[in-house]
Amino acid sequence: TVNDLDVLTSVAGAVLGPGPHAVVDLLDVVPGVQVDAVRATDDLLPRLAHEESLTNILMLAHASLRPGGVLVAAVPELDRLGALRPTAPPPKVHGDRVTVQLWDWAPDGLSYGLEVVTLLRGTSGWEISATASTRHRVLPAAEMADTLKAAGFMSVQRLSPGESGYRVPVWVAVA
Repeated sequence: TVNDLDVLTSVAGAVLGPGPHAVVDLLDVVPGVQVDAVRATDDLLPRLAHEESLTNILMLAHASLRPGGVLVAAVPELDRLGALRPTAPPPKVHGDRVTVQLWDWAPDGLSYGLEVVTLLRGTSGWEISATASTRHRVLPAAEMADTLKAAGFMSVQRLSPGESGYRVPVWVAVA
């Protein structure tokens, strides 16, 4: 199967055109080093928004892109789920490994805690092999577009999963 980063890199390549491209992950951006594309997978921007550092990191990404370079960011749109406050999506099963997410919504539905637990089938049954906890803020499409523009991106476009081949909407922003 194609991994998440490959899909985002393919979207960047489709925008940039042919040729080798310097692509980095958002958290690997180095000030003063110019690249062609910056990518971010789906839990990163909501986590940075919760930490109140989203605009600053997007400005850093914009500054690191060569003219015409592109930011490609997958962002789940959970604003409609905030009213429903689901506690978990279906578990993901990969052979003897099961990953479970637990969502703990804030009363206003604008943020949630995310607990990820990975279980591994052992000789005596299921065992916890890894856990992770983060907090995320819900990023509606209009807020995402405004935040990208405020960070200096000129052309901002939202691609649906059908358009990008990614499981959640992908934002493409040109420096």
